Amino acid sequence: VKWMMYWIIFALFTTAETFTDIFLCWFPFYYELKIAFVAWLLSPYTKGSSLLYRKFVHPTLSSKEKEIDDCLIQAKDRSYDALVHFGKRGLNVAATAAVMAASK
Repeated sequence: VKWMMYWIIFALFTTAETFTDIFLCWFPFYYELKIAFVAWLLSPYTKGSSLLYRKFVHPTLSSKEKEIDDCLIQAKDRSYDALVHFGKRGLNVAATAAVMAASK
């Protein structure tokens, strides 16, 4: 659980950093502060990632749980439909190619 919390927080940090790095990289000690932040997240003494996860991420995910589940069900249904559609299309292309090859 500790590592799950860390990697979720680190992924969010990396995503946010990708966009904010352009604007903030000129601040003095910016890179040193990033290293200190990651060390704070990793430290078993400060438990930074656990703190951030329990304070911000978990409540947000809990409040959106129904919407997330609905989106996952919808994505599952759509992926199945897409697989069937492209499977039929691939079989039609293969059959057409086989008939064309046989006719030559």
